[in-house]
Amino acid sequence: MGRKRCVGADCSKMAAGCCGVKKQKLSGSPGSGGPGGVGAAGSGVAGTGHCGSELGIGSSAAVAAAANVSRVNGLGGPGGNVSGGGSGGTNALSPVPAGYNTSGLSPNLSPGPGSGSGGRKMVVSAEMCCFCFDVLYCHLYGYQPPRTPRFTNDPFPLFVTWKIGRDKRLRGCIGTFSAMTLHSGLREYTLTSALKDSRFPPMTRDELPRLFCSVSLLTNFEDVGDYLEWEVGIHGIRIEFFNEKGSKRTATYLPEVAKEQGWDHIQTIDSLLRKGGYKAPITNDFRKTIKLTRYRSEKMTLGYAEYIAHRQHHHYQNGIGHPVPSYNHYS
Repeated sequence: MGRKRCVGADCSKMAAGCCGVKKQKLSGSPGSGGPGGVGAAGSGVAGTGHCGSELGIGSSAAVAAAANVSRVNGLGGPGGNVSGGGSGGTNALSPVPAGYNTSGLSPNLSPGPGSGSGGRKMVVSAEMCCFCFDVLYCHLYGYQPPRTPRFTNDPFPLFVTWKIGRDKRLRGCIGTFSAMTLHSGLREYTLTSALKDSRFPPMTRDELPRLFCSVSLLTNFEDVGDYLEWEVGIHGIRIEFFNEKGSKRTATYLPEVAKEQGWDHIQTIDSLLRKGGYKAPITNDFRKTIKLTRYRSEKMTLGYAEYIAHRQHHHYQNGIGHPVPSYNHYS
C-alpha cells in the first residue's frame, strides 16, 4: 500500500476528509487572491477533506490506494501537508438507505452538527465509534481483531477522525468517497487514520485514554452549477479544478469545517484551492470555473471514557476476546 502522486485524471477516484485545523488568514472578498501561501507545501491531493481550519481536505496529491479504494487524509494537520483525494464519481453513489435508528446513546451523547438530513432516521451510531475503538485497542495490544459488529453493513462513503486531549487537537483523519460496507470500511479506516495519516506519527497505547473518535457517513451528493450554492454548517463540499499546469485537482471539506473555522463561502473555497495545491492568485473568474459537489454528513463522536462506559454498562458485544480495561488502565 504505497503512496502515489495524483496527477490529472488519476485524481478522479480519490477521496478525503478532515476535521481540525490551524487557523488560516483568508481573504473574504471575491476579487482577492485568497489565503496567501496556505497549504502551499501541501501535496494537494485531489479530493482531500478536513474539518477544521487547517483541515485541508483539499490536499491535491498523495494518496494511499488499496483494493481500488482511495484513502485520503482528512483533517488538516501541522504544516498543512494533507494527502487525500477527493474522488470523482460521486454521482454514482447509491442513495443512502433509510430506516435505521441510532442506538446505544447515553444521555450526554448526540450526533454532531449537520448530522442527518430531513426526517430520515440516522444510520450512524455510538456503536460504530465503539467498534472503531475496539479495532484500535485490539491492534495496539496485539489481540485478535473484533468480530463482526451488530450495526448495519450498508455501503457508505465514510471518514474516521481521531482527536486528542481536552482541546481536541486533530490526530488523524482519513476516509473515502467510494461507498464501502460499514463493517469492513470502519475496520480499515480506523487503522488507516490512526496509523497511516502522513501528517502524524502512528498512535501509541499511551494516547488511547485521551482520544476522541468521530465516524462520518457521507450522504446526499449533489452537483451544483454555482460554487456558492451550498450552506455553511450544513453541506460538505468537494471541488474539482485545473491548476496552473493544467492538471485536474480535487479537494474537500467535511460539513463542520467551515463553521468551526468561522469561514464564509469565499474563504472556504479559497482555502480548498490552496489545500488542493493551487498557487496562483485566486480571482472571481477562476472560482466560477470550479466544479462543486455538495453533500451532507451523519456524524457521531465518542470519547475514550464514554467508550469504556458503553462497553461496561451497555454491554456492547463486538466480539472482543478480552476484557475491556478500566478507564485508568493506562495511567
